[in-house]
Amino acid sequence: MPQTPPFSAMFDSSGYNRNLYQSAEDSCGGLCYHDNNLLSGSLEALIQHLVPNVDYYPDNQIRKIAPKILQLLTEWTETFPYDFRDERMMRNLKDLAHRIASGEETYRKNVQQMMQCLIRKLAALSQYEEVLAKISSTSTDRLTVLKTKPQSIQRDILTVCSDPYTLAQQLTHIELERLNYIGPEEFVQAFVQKDPLDNDKSCYSERKKTRNLEAYVEWFNRLSYLVATEICMPVKKKHRARMIEYFIDVARECFNIGNFNSLMAIISGMNMSPVSRLKKTWAKVKTAKFDILEHQMDPSSNFYNYRTALRGAAQRSLTAHSSREKIVIPFFSLLIKDIYFLNEGCANRLPNGHVNFEKFWELAKQVSEFMTWKQVECPFERDRKILQYLLTVPVFSEDALYLASYESEGPENHVEKDRWKSLRSSLLGRV
Repeated sequence: MPQTPPFSAMFDSSGYNRNLYQSAEDSCGGLCYHDNNLLSGSLEALIQHLVPNVDYYPDNQIRKIAPKILQLLTEWTETFPYDFRDERMMRNLKDLAHRIASGEETYRKNVQQMMQCLIRKLAALSQYEEVLAKISSTSTDRLTVLKTKPQSIQRDILTVCSDPYTLAQQLTHIELERLNYIGPEEFVQAFVQKDPLDNDKSCYSERKKTRNLEAYVEWFNRLSYLVATEICMPVKKKHRARMIEYFIDVARECFNIGNFNSLMAIISGMNMSPVSRLKKTWAKVKTAKFDILEHQMDPSSNFYNYRTALRGAAQRSLTAHSSREKIVIPFFSLLIKDIYFLNEGCANRLPNGHVNFEKFWELAKQVSEFMTWKQVECPFERDRKILQYLLTVPVFSEDALYLASYESEGPENHVEKDRWKSLRSSLLGRV
């Protein structure tokens, strides 16, 4: 899949939007503004602007500044709770919270509420990660299962859920649950190798944590392989064709819901080589609906069709009257690439040494939009049996998929024949 190109149209070779910078109307204390928005400034000037002084806080008593500090800490712990998994951060937070709570009774209650909320979030995160680890440790290759259990008693997705709309709803449950545990700081730590404002200082080397983001990407890959496995596994051609049509309907329902990530995972699974080479099977499939879905997710013109559909879903979400209409689940890999190229394509500092706030505003805008989408509660009823199957049923490896594909529809050339023989020997112990 082609990568999202750098933002070369927005930014010139020096890494910033020259027109906006030159139109800065106001410069105050080393900070440059345009329409009351901070565009750039030196790090020193920003620190000087934020540090309290006699004019900034005429009364330096704790009673005056405590509400502001408490507000800052509350927003920090609510937006970036994962920062406080670090023992040093938690220790400093508790120390500062204790100082504030030693003032008035109102502060003491607010501090206690803030700390309890943070501890609940961190506990939920730990529990979620334990579940992910358990699922990962029990995963088995589908071929191993087939060797030990006759295929006649093997389940497939149709025996668990025959309704495409219901499966699309359960996929949406998984997507929203996993999205909910991705912290905004994970986007930063996924790309930052050094101090973002100093090319000489290493940063985050020991504390880089993107496990929930990575788990979500792994879920996309699992769903793609699950789709391919379910299609390649049936022995009879008509059963394979029925499975393809079933997943086309599931993908269409995902599109209607606004679940673009599952939609793309299903399309990716159906386009995997072991599936796409099954020409006799595809000949029995009515592909008109699939062609429409592929057109919607066509990567040409930087995924123009998909981006148009995403904007429509985002607009619907803003004016929604129900949770069902609020659902927006973006194609996550493309979102990551957009953020990556914005981060890489724009300099952190301008040629004059100022911090390029325009870049960071744009990064914050993209991540903030995602944060809004991930907080939507899934309105569909959970089906534990279907969810269990989707999350834990063994899937074929890439080699096992090719072997199943060749067993269903024989090799067409010498290269495929040689690979088939090799796979039969290595995976099945047959010649």
